[in-house]
Formats: sequence, structure tokens, C-alpha cells
Amino acid sequence: MEQDTTDSPRAVKLSCRNLWKVYGANPEYYFDAAGYQIDTENLAKRMRSEAHIPAAIDVSFDVHVGEIFVIMGLSGSGKSTVVRCLSRLVDASYGQVLLDGENLLDKSDKELIDIRRHKMGMVFQNFGLLPHLTVLENVAFPLRLQGLSQAEQRERAERVINLVDLTGREDAFPGQLSGGQQQRVGIARSLAVEPDVWFLDEPFSALDPLIRRQMQDEFLRIQQVLHKSIVFITHDFLEALRIADRMAIMRDGKVVQIGTPEDLILNPVDDYVAQFTSEVPRIRVLRAKACVVPAEGDTSAMVHVSGDLVVEALISELSHNPSGVVVDGADGQPLGVVTPVSLIKTLAALDAPQPSVSA
Repeated sequence: MEQDTTDSPRAVKLSCRNLWKVYGANPEYYFDAAGYQIDTENLAKRMRSEAHIPAAIDVSFDVHVGEIFVIMGLSGSGKSTVVRCLSRLVDASYGQVLLDGENLLDKSDKELIDIRRHKMGMVFQNFGLLPHLTVLENVAFPLRLQGLSQAEQRERAERVINLVDLTGREDAFPGQLSGGQQQRVGIARSLAVEPDVWFLDEPFSALDPLIRRQMQDEFLRIQQVLHKSIVFITHDFLEALRIADRMAIMRDGKVVQIGTPEDLILNPVDDYVAQFTSEVPRIRVLRAKACVVPAEGDTSAMVHVSGDLVVEALISELSHNPSGVVVDGADGQPLGVVTPVSLIKTLAALDAPQPSVSA
């Protein structure tokens, strides 16, 4: 069973409940009243022994309103299968996908088309732009499918084109744009429908490293403006760390652990998760509250810092206050103190060698 080490008070926008996707001649057999078992590990083994492939195994998680929820794992872990099941580009074999409490797996084709046109935005690694249409026409294309007037199509398309910083390129064709600009068009097109939930499946992995980082920055800027509920797929932990509010790590079709990036670094449930975090620059991820020790003696003269202060900034504070600083929680009450020694010990413990993970 996966471990979720977080507890968010935010409302839930999208829920995935006991989701399975099984490929083979008769996957339905395993989920009828006689065949379905609670013992998922043995059930998955049985499927494989009977020439079926369980690509997603009993996957459950929630995506909160305004949250960036990242799903990551190695190639073949099942992350892309899950996001396609969430949008019903692929039909799940069993389970529930609840959008605002309504199960998408129960929707008719007609209902699903309407939901995709009005409530979902999707961006994939392949930009999928129509080469014979201009930037403006590509972005407005889903609005045309909605049946909006020409004036409203143009107004909404121009608004999101400006949002992704492509104003002035409205009349350009995809072949006249760089890879980063083409991806911006794909992002703008997915946002033009003003979706409730936004699915992005490795949208930046085909870009050069510098352009990729710029697109991550652009993505975060857009999210600060729109506050969408987002499911973002990646195999790159450093990318996940930059953008994730929470994340799920998958292996062999199963969710291994769910938590904030900091949770996964501090409390990995197994060696597989620990290996994912082994090369992460800790000082850019860890926060002051992770390094506290009990206060000894009078702390009234010490400087106070927020528990959410990243360690990179905490080092600067300690350089001016070598005896330590008091760390306050969200309620303003002291959690303890951080000293140079406690900081070094925390970092050293996290940087201890981890066993290798095979792909």
C-alpha cells in the first residue's frame, strides 16, 4: 500500500480511487464479484502469469483545488497510463475517477466529449500543433469545437497567447517557431478552454535543458496567475522538485509514496524512493523546520526565522548568528532552534550513500 505523508485541508478537485488498467484478452474477469481480490500483489502476479499486463495497479490519490500534483517514476512505471486513464483517453479496467464528485468512468461518450471540451486541458510531449494553422488559429481551435463565436474565439485566444508571452506571433505558423515557442502554443491552446483540471504528460522533456528550465519558469508563472488543479507527469526528480506541491512516485504500476518533495527526501518509505532523491541539492529543498533541535538555555536574544525558510537562505542567517536561530512554526510558536551543528548533521544524514535502483 502506498504511503501518503501529507494531510491537506484544501478541497479535493480530482480523485483517483483503486484504479486498475490491465491489458490482455479478458481483463474484466479479474474484477467481477468472484475474481477481484483485496490482495493486490498476488492479483497482479496472477494476471501476469495468465498473459495479462497490469499497467496501473490499485492507484489512489487526490488532487486538491489549485494544486500541482506530480506523478513520477522510471520508464514503464505506469505514470502515463494513469494520466490517460484520468482523462479517459484510455479506459480503466476498474476503479473510479471523480471530478467534482462525479465518476468519469460512468460518463457516456457524448458526456465525456463535453467534459473534455469544457473542463479539461491537456498538454503532451508531442506538441500536436496543426501545421497549416497559425498560432492564433491553433489556440482557438478547441474554442471553435465548442461553437463559440469568432469574436469570442479571438478574444480568449489572444488572452492566453499574451499569458504565455507570444504576443506578436499570432500570425506565425508552427514551422516558423522554436521548440519552446511551439510548446507555449500547446500550453495556450490547452488553457483557452479555461479548464477545471489540467493534465501535462512530460510536456518539456523534448526541449533543450536551457529552454526546458525557461518553460518550467513560465509554467510556474502561469500557475501563480490561474491557480489550476494540475496533474503533471515527469521522470525527472529535479523537475518535480521545482514545480510540485505534492508528488506520487510510481514503480511497476503501483504508487509507492505520496508526499511533498520534502517529505519524500526526509522520510522515504523504501530504498527506491531514497535513490530518487540521492542527487537532489538538499539546501534548495529542505526547510528550517527539518533541522531543528530542542532549545537549550535562554533564546530570548536569538533571531527568529520561519520554519518554511529554505536551508539555502538559512545558511546565510547562521553566518550572521553562529550561536543559532529560533525556528517558528506556522502558528508563530517556536519549534526549536537550528545551529550550524544541527544543520550539518541533518544534511550529512540525508547525504548518506543509498543503494542503487535498477530501471
